[in-house]
Amino acid sequence: MLQRCLFFCNLKNNCMLLLKHKLFAIAIFGMILFIANFEFFCILHEIKLKKIKQKTVDLDKTSKSTVICLIIWQINDKIKAEKSKGSTKMKKILFAAYSLDIGGIEKALVSLSNQLQQKGYEVTIVLEKKQGIFLKEINPKIQIIEYAPNKSNNKLKRKMINLLKRIKFILQYKNKFDFSASFATYSNMASFVSRTASKNSCLWGHADYLSLFDNQEEKVREFFEEKKYNQFKTIVFVSKEGKDSFVKIFPEMKEKTIVCNNLIEAEKIQKMAKESIELKKDKEKFTFLNVGRHDEKQKKLTRIIKAAKKIKEEKYKFKILLVGDGPDNQKYKELVKKEKLEDVIVFLGKKQNPYPYFEIADCVVLSSDYEGYPVVFLESFVLNKPMITTKVSDYEEVEQGYGMVAEKTDEDIYQKMKQMLEEGFTIENQFDSKKYNEEIIKKIERIING
Repeated sequence: MLQRCLFFCNLKNNCMLLLKHKLFAIAIFGMILFIANFEFFCILHEIKLKKIKQKTVDLDKTSKSTVICLIIWQINDKIKAEKSKGSTKMKKILFAAYSLDIGGIEKALVSLSNQLQQKGYEVTIVLEKKQGIFLKEINPKIQIIEYAPNKSNNKLKRKMINLLKRIKFILQYKNKFDFSASFATYSNMASFVSRTASKNSCLWGHADYLSLFDNQEEKVREFFEEKKYNQFKTIVFVSKEGKDSFVKIFPEMKEKTIVCNNLIEAEKIQKMAKESIELKKDKEKFTFLNVGRHDEKQKKLTRIIKAAKKIKEEKYKFKILLVGDGPDNQKYKELVKKEKLEDVIVFLGKKQNPYPYFEIADCVVLSSDYEGYPVVFLESFVLNKPMITTKVSDYEEVEQGYGMVAEKTDEDIYQKMKQMLEEGFTIENQFDSKKYNEEIIKKIERIING
C-alpha cells in the first residue's frame, strides 16, 4: 500500500516523460489536479478509518499526505454520521444504460425506475447518451447523469481522456450506492459504472445471447468477458431462455444467475391508449400491428411483408401498421414498394406513444427470430389485443389464451395471419397486471437487498 503511495509521490518524474507529447499537456494537468485531491489518495490506498481506531498505522513512518488523508477521512465520516442522525435512510440505487431512445430495454428501464422511485427508493440513471423519446417519461425526482466515453480516433488521446473520466467517476461515486445495475448489457460504460457504484452490482441480460450470436459460443464468451461478467454480484435475465444459454457457457455462474421478467405500467398504458390520433380505425379492414425496431437480423419484418403479399393476392381486406424505425427501415420501404403493397402496409415511424395504435388494431404481430422477454407481450395483454408471435422467449404465455404461436418461417406467419383474418381470436381471461407486478417487485427488492 505504501509503495503505491510512493509511486504517486514520484508522479512528477513520470509526468515529465508524458509532457513530451504536447498534445496531452492539458490532460496531464487535469490528472495532477485529481491526484492533488486527498480523497483520491484515500481511494487508491484503500485506507480504512478502522486502521486508526485499531492503531495499526504507524504515523511516524507514514507519509504526510497519507496522514492528512486519514484525518480528512475521519472528519468526513463524522459529518456523514451527523447528517444521518434522526433521518430514515432511503436506499440509493443506480441504473446504467446507453440512452432512452425507442426500444424494449429502454421502455423496461423507464417502468422499473419509476416504480422503484414511487416505492421510496432514491433512483439515479447514468446514460452514455442523455437523449431519447423516453426521457420525458422519467419521474422528475429521478436524477439523470450523462457519462459519455471519448471516441477520438487518436488512440492515446482517447485512452487518456477516458482514464480521467473514470477517475472522476470513481472519486464521486465509488460504492456510494446500495445497489447498481448495468441495464444495457452491451454497454461497456454501463458495466464500468455499475461495478464502480456499488458492491451489490448486477448485470441485466435482455436476450438469448446464443441466438443473438448465431450459436457461436466463443462470441458469447468474448461479449460477456468484455463486460467483466464475473465481477458482478448477480446476473439477471428477463427470460428463462436467456439464463439457460448463459449458464450453458458459464456454468460456474449458475448460482448467481436468476430470471426476473420486466414490469408493466398497466394503468399508464391504458390511459395513453385513449389519446387521440389522426389515424382512425378502418371498420372495413382487419388491422395488424407491429411495434419495434426495424432491424432485419432480429425482427424479421420481411416475414410480415411476404405474408402480406400472399394475403393481398387472395383478396382479403386488411391493413398492416408498422410503428418504429431502425437501420433497415429504408430496405423495408423499398421492398413494400417493389411488391406494390403501399395500399396495405403503412409506415408510421417512431412514436413516443404507440398505444393508440393498439386501440385501432385487431391483432399484434411479432415476427422476430429472437427476443429477451418481449415487452410487446405485456402491452398486448394489458390492452386486451390478441397476438401472433413466433417462438421467441416466453412464447408459451401467448398460448395461454392470448393469441397464436407461429414457427419462425415466412409460411407459418402467413398461415397464422390468414387464420386470424378468417376466425378472429377472443381473449377470455383479462390479464392481471397488478398481481404480475407485485411478484416482479418482490423479486427485484430481494436482488436490491442483496
